[in-house]
Amino acid sequence: MLVKFTCVVVTRALFILVSLIGVWRVTRVKKNNLYWFLTILYLPLVAEMVLTLRRRKGKDYKWFSPAILFFLISIIPTIWILELHHQQNRSEDIKCNKLDSPESIQLFFDERRNSSNATMNLQDHLKFLSSVCANDWILALHQILLILLIVGKWLLPIAGGVTRDEMSQLLLIFVGTAADILEFISETLSDMKENSLAFACIILAVWTWSMLQFPLNFSVVNTKPEEVCEGQDDSLISKYRTDIWNIVGCLLLQDGPFFIVRLAVMMFFSVFHQMLVFFTIKNFLVVMLNIYRMWVIYKDYTS
Repeated sequence: MLVKFTCVVVTRALFILVSLIGVWRVTRVKKNNLYWFLTILYLPLVAEMVLTLRRRKGKDYKWFSPAILFFLISIIPTIWILELHHQQNRSEDIKCNKLDSPESIQLFFDERRNSSNATMNLQDHLKFLSSVCANDWILALHQILLILLIVGKWLLPIAGGVTRDEMSQLLLIFVGTAADILEFISETLSDMKENSLAFACIILAVWTWSMLQFPLNFSVVNTKPEEVCEGQDDSLISKYRTDIWNIVGCLLLQDGPFFIVRLAVMMFFSVFHQMLVFFTIKNFLVVMLNIYRMWVIYKDYTS
């Protein structure tokens, strides 16, 4: 019981800490302390923790994770604000400390060490951190968000009806999903030209839509064929529930929208480079293979 309590509290505390760092960055970038009101979005996460501890003894739900959903609700608005601000102020990156190479990272820490020789208060430390380029800050938030989603799901007590084998499969799926999402949001936004705020909103909307995969556990739960017993509902959806969810998730939440956005970037912005073309073709192939997989499932069911 103590271990479950610790995992529940520590996981939510990490969620709130990362979200708090995001809000702090927004207040520094926008130079407006009113953005601290974004911390109100943490209240559902705190309420969910209390209810989970009292009513479910820390265990998550079988098909759905409210903690991860409320974490996404708390941090996604800050990432939207930072991304849109960066799109409108890309020229400011020239005056910041880049962390895109070992040399630049070493130079940053050398400056930090030299500055520490003098007396520095907390405000000076925060100002020094703020000098890091906006693009590096945003990329770090994306990376920490995705890593924390996977680690948080791992730390959360296993829900009733979910086996350790199913949870391990789900975590492996999340790792691959997270890598695809990170590549999509970082590369696609960087391919855009400046002053394309409307298209940036579309990309962020697709990214937000794809993040909805993480609170859901449909990908692997009840995958054992022996669970469909004689006399049970033998419909197509019941028999192939996991396969159908994986296909729908791919077509509607990830590879389908990613393919459309990347194709639009090439058409509207005339951007063509090796990686963009490769990932566009990859998304198209995954979409077509999943449609083929759906056809195979249907033929197998009707035969």
